[in-house]
Amino acid sequence: MKIDIHSHFFPKISQQEAARLDVERAPWLATHGREGQIMLNNQPFRPVYDALWDAERRLEHLDEQQIDIQIMCATPVMFAYDVAIERALPWAQLMNDKALEMASANPQRLKVLAQVPLQDSDAACREASRAKACGHIGVQIGNHVGAKDLDHESLITFLTHCAREEIPVLVHPWDMMGGADRMKKWMLPWLVAMPAETQLAILSLILSGAFERLPRNLKLCFAHGGGSFAYLMGRVDNAWEQRDIVREDCPQKPSSYLDRFYVDSAVFDPRALQLLVETMGADRVMLGSDAPFPLGEQQVGHLVSHSALPEESKRQILAANARSFFSLA
Repeated sequence: MKIDIHSHFFPKISQQEAARLDVERAPWLATHGREGQIMLNNQPFRPVYDALWDAERRLEHLDEQQIDIQIMCATPVMFAYDVAIERALPWAQLMNDKALEMASANPQRLKVLAQVPLQDSDAACREASRAKACGHIGVQIGNHVGAKDLDHESLITFLTHCAREEIPVLVHPWDMMGGADRMKKWMLPWLVAMPAETQLAILSLILSGAFERLPRNLKLCFAHGGGSFAYLMGRVDNAWEQRDIVREDCPQKPSSYLDRFYVDSAVFDPRALQLLVETMGADRVMLGSDAPFPLGEQQVGHLVSHSALPEESKRQILAANARSFFSLA
């Protein structure tokens, strides 16, 4: 069985609908048959195809890839964390309702994670609870809100709420560091800054001591295999042992917090997958494709299925862990 916990959608939002959020920057979708373009005002942002917005085409994709269940979440450009809450909250609600509408084509196979206006923790908590009551099985959040990383008190408040309400959280990198001056082409923000953003998000929770304050029952998963985290775990432990400034707010060795979060399997290389599983444990990795984007896994589950991992580890990663994490029947 295969359960893909990390895929994206973008509903058919017109330019007029997007203007209610922000005339200049709100994303909308221009389509031409099976092809489309995510637009920011009149500027093209990303070419896409119909599996991103068409439920029937998405289900055909699942059949082609032999995926039993796929969990969809917002394309991060939809987050709108820098917009006034009076406009951002209705936008999140609209996106969440449209996500459920897409999933209604086959609720047994299509599941959805909600987006929330994370710039306002109270509104984000309310929308997360509303979305859960409406049928979302969790929430997806960006790894930061402006200069606020996940250890910021407002985001700790939101994560604590999710723990209390038993709402699983997928953390996705976005709004990448670096800027256009040094990462001007070759998709360098996606190839360099995006893994670094996830590494930063995980370490902000570990080294700040935030995990000491968060409930242990919080279900937290980081996309893209945790970014560069597994590869650099030894460097972090060494720094903690050698420098008191690293230990200042982190009472335990950083690697001791590995049981507080999960990662997906979107690492694209068998050696990287092996390291990831050795670092996190097979019970902390879930199948994630990043579909239907070109930077996602093109043969969903192939990396795990054809790896040298034990069969029991494959079974856990391909489906069993996701069933438990998202409380799927």
